[in-house]
Amino acid sequence: MTDLSTLWEVGLPLAGAGGLGVAKVRAPRVYWSLVGLPVTQVRFTMTYRSTMDVCGLTVQPSRFRAFLVRNVARRSDVQPVPPKIRRVRGSSTGMRVTLRLPAGLEPADVVAASERLRHAWGVHSVNVVETKPGFVELRMTGYDVLRRVKMPRRLPSGLLTVPVALREDGTAFVRDYLKVPHALTLGANQSGKSMYQRNLIAGLARLNVALVGIDCKRGVEQRGYAPRLSALAITPEEASSVLDALVGEMEDRFDLLSEFGAGDIWELSEAVRPVPVVLLVDEVAELFLIATKKDEERRDRMVTQMIRLGQMARAAGIYLEVCGQRFGSDLGKGATTLRAQLTGRVVHRVNDKQTADMGLGDIAPDAVVAVTTIPPDKPGVAVAGDSSGGWSRIRTPELSAAKAAAICARFAHLTPDLPALAPYRPVVPVKAPPAESAPLVKPIPATD
Repeated sequence: MTDLSTLWEVGLPLAGAGGLGVAKVRAPRVYWSLVGLPVTQVRFTMTYRSTMDVCGLTVQPSRFRAFLVRNVARRSDVQPVPPKIRRVRGSSTGMRVTLRLPAGLEPADVVAASERLRHAWGVHSVNVVETKPGFVELRMTGYDVLRRVKMPRRLPSGLLTVPVALREDGTAFVRDYLKVPHALTLGANQSGKSMYQRNLIAGLARLNVALVGIDCKRGVEQRGYAPRLSALAITPEEASSVLDALVGEMEDRFDLLSEFGAGDIWELSEAVRPVPVVLLVDEVAELFLIATKKDEERRDRMVTQMIRLGQMARAAGIYLEVCGQRFGSDLGKGATTLRAQLTGRVVHRVNDKQTADMGLGDIAPDAVVAVTTIPPDKPGVAVAGDSSGGWSRIRTPELSAAKAAAICARFAHLTPDLPALAPYRPVVPVKAPPAESAPLVKPIPATD
């Protein structure tokens, strides 16, 4: 009996410790919820004031506060004031803390100290987000959420909103075409750029939009999405014609807006509002490169049409999603001008620093270093930036090409008919039903 009780007292803690060790590797969400979150909350509460002080995130108190401390509290020493904690929330991936900044501190000060805060509180990362003037939110993650991507249960939704990837702070990275109408996505081979496109197209296929594809690699990437595409160009010649048709469609929509006195299509009533169009360019370099001198005129025309779409098409409800392996000024005339119209930027692992500079250098120079440090063994990891100067690491969940094609086929009934793009609509072969197999044994008729 004594041996059993000893085994119970010793073996049970060892089994529990072993289970937590396995959970830390195989189920990090479970481990964080059971162990990591309570430990971090205690450490944060006990060391908050001292951590803020050593990180330089405190300010001298106001004269009124100093007067109260000396005359009411009867203390000679007046302590510096850290940001006030307004709210602390725990989650399955980390912890969020809302802080009220005192006079003299700005969000940039907290951002500069985020790496020191991460080490002080023993978390995987600390991201600082300004929620409103005077308030910032510390988004701490307890483990590497990008190692195994699992999208949040509650995803943002909207008229033209597509959750595409997971941010390093545990939130969803969303392509909202009403806020960021045009975007540029770059990435080398095996970097996860195709996976990003699949998730984007799978999300767009569920919405009431027209999808137009340009894939000059003979359609090897976008041919599987044909049931959901209103137009598909697989050669530079076809791409030039499709771009001309889109510019004509844009001009017709401007005439409609002028007739009703509207600023964009969303000010029109649903009865007359044209369907939004998303142009998906798979490899933008193929539109710039030419083999002979006679192709130069076609190249210049295509680039000009894309620049026109980038400058004016947002009001007409036409949005650009440009992708490529490499993007630089050496592509030719108009490359830099086109890039300036593409507000959203997502850069995966690239082969040269110039591509990273062209993708993020003009909006978030600090993000260029983050791009060049993406390891080859983590496909799908990218850096997403915007015109505000902010950036974050993201990673797309795994989605096979067959599953993306199946989603497009399932929502093929949502494909709108646009007369201007009708000549370029891909032909979807109709699969014949399987033929009935002949019986191997000839039936013998029954006799009396």
